[in-house]
Amino acid sequence: MESPTFVIIGAGLAGAKAAEALRDKGFDGRIVLLGDEGQRPYERPPLSKDMLTGKADSAFVHDEGWYSGHEVDLRLGDRVTAIHRAAHEVELAGGTRVGYTKLLLATGAEPRVLPGMEGALTLRRLGDSERLRQVLATGSRLAVVGAGWIGLEVAAAARQAGLDVTVLEALELPLLPVLGPDAAKVFADLHTAHGVDLRLGAKVAGTGAKHVSLADGTRVDADAVLVGIGAIPNTALAEAAGLTVDNGVRVDAHLCTSDPDIFAAGDVANADHPFLGRVRVEHWANALKQPAVAAAGMLGKDETYDELPYFFTDQYDLGMEYLGHNAGHDRVVFRGDVQAREFIAFWLKEVRVLAGMNVNVWDVGDPIKALIRGGRPVDPDRLADTSVPLAEVAVG
Repeated sequence: MESPTFVIIGAGLAGAKAAEALRDKGFDGRIVLLGDEGQRPYERPPLSKDMLTGKADSAFVHDEGWYSGHEVDLRLGDRVTAIHRAAHEVELAGGTRVGYTKLLLATGAEPRVLPGMEGALTLRRLGDSERLRQVLATGSRLAVVGAGWIGLEVAAAARQAGLDVTVLEALELPLLPVLGPDAAKVFADLHTAHGVDLRLGAKVAGTGAKHVSLADGTRVDADAVLVGIGAIPNTALAEAAGLTVDNGVRVDAHLCTSDPDIFAAGDVANADHPFLGRVRVEHWANALKQPAVAAAGMLGKDETYDELPYFFTDQYDLGMEYLGHNAGHDRVVFRGDVQAREFIAFWLKEVRVLAGMNVNVWDVGDPIKALIRGGRPVDPDRLADTSVPLAEVAVG
């Protein structure tokens, strides 16, 4: 009997961890890992953090010899152009086809760029980070369109490198859709305190390589412009192949698509989460942990992905971790000193904790997870009282 072949499309963190998980789980068949970049798999958070600030020189998932040592056929610079489900084959740009027994989509996402913004930089790939790092080393002015996580992290790195930074955000606060007005103000104040020219409610008409034009006629000049206005999941292959696509590739709790032989993980996967319902999360933790569940499914094992969404950021002297999913919250409770930026914020719905964000407060991940997963009502006053242990704020 011919040995099975598992093909992974996307040689980023999710793809590399899937190959690793398959070997760890005892799969001894052929693994083909296809990536359209020329670099072996790397992690993306360092691109806007340690690599950009010069604190790290590498973000690779595995050392160079790992793939050959684990008999993973890593093919770099090979772009997949089509999935032929009936034939169980994927087609590469040159016309070559690779057969698969099981297929994993780890195609990630790409930066959103609106018409008129084509001349600006984005930050998604290793080369993008290297270009921005050069700007920070040689430039004096940076303009950032979008005050999301990427935009704010780059703004912080640029200010720490001594550049004048202008951040242009269409909404009335940075991170407003993610954090809501109360917690978002913390990040607005943080960047203003560090000298960022934060322009809220700014309507961008277009960008060039070295300027931003606003709808009111204002022009912001800079040595470089970065656009950070979100990302779009790479679903074109899945959609063309007839898989169910809806804000990403729809998968079940086992990360299986509408085709039983095709799975998806990472930024591209819109998963049916056992605890949260359907959710697509564009963060490092999903790309790190989902592949093990997808690998199990590819091997016919019954595992579900039920990890809570998690992300983190480091900006200036602020370190933050976020757990959970705050959609539908009706209240935010702060515990600690918000002005000093040493606190935990909790998002509640009907006095049940949906999510928690610890800012410069550490080793609280486990009790925050317990509050979210427990689903028990909490006393908001006790939740806000730092003298009451988190384990004692639930009632009933």
